[in-house]
Amino acid sequence: MNIQDFIASLTKEDIVYINQEFEKLQNQIPSYSFSKIKDQELKKIVNIKRRIANNCFDNWFNKPINLPNDIIKFLNDLIAENKDFIKDYNEEDLKINFIAPILNKIHYKDIENEIRAFYNESLSYETKEFILTGNFDFYVSKGLFSLEKPYFFIQEFKKGIQYSNPEPQLLAELIAAVELNGFTTMKGAYIVGAIWNFVILEKLDKNKYQYFISDNFDSTKIEDLTAIYKNLLFVKDEIMQNH
Repeated sequence: MNIQDFIASLTKEDIVYINQEFEKLQNQIPSYSFSKIKDQELKKIVNIKRRIANNCFDNWFNKPINLPNDIIKFLNDLIAENKDFIKDYNEEDLKINFIAPILNKIHYKDIENEIRAFYNESLSYETKEFILTGNFDFYVSKGLFSLEKPYFFIQEFKKGIQYSNPEPQLLAELIAAVELNGFTTMKGAYIVGAIWNFVILEKLDKNKYQYFISDNFDSTKIEDLTAIYKNLLFVKDEIMQNH
């Protein structure tokens, strides 16, 4: 392969990664891509620990929300249409056929309050020690035409964990958003195939964080998919009330 063919084969994420490695070699501030950062890299640049406290999700998961019959039918139909294919879907298949219909049905857009959902948009957070940068799979943010204040993230729509671990990627995004917004806590979720996990990140001190991960939600089961939908509705209501 000649140099022109090699350059043509590169993706934007590949270029970000190459730049990260070049900066390290030049003793510059290390830069990490949200979509490529690994657990050990994240723990190297920030003090972050997972905590076990399932009751921290009680207010989020246990709020009574009644779904109309047409939504229940929509969720059942979505499972029936996709459950036999999810294990074989690539990332885009999973996003377009199964994830996006759910997020579109939730409908995070609010023109009056200038809030909407974004796909595959970029953001950077820079300190004197490191840079976090790259594209997000999905987030809800203040701003109709560009990100102004991110409120909620979903990462990665991965086909399977062997392709990439979405947990440190999501955590890096939540850290960036907490710092840029001046918040002390942020919610998010990551998806591996059919399995959803919800996450709460809390800032404890400068460069110090803790996080909590929910139990698995299997989106091919109607009870779990109904719970996922309610959890996403809760986030929407919280954003609209507190923006």
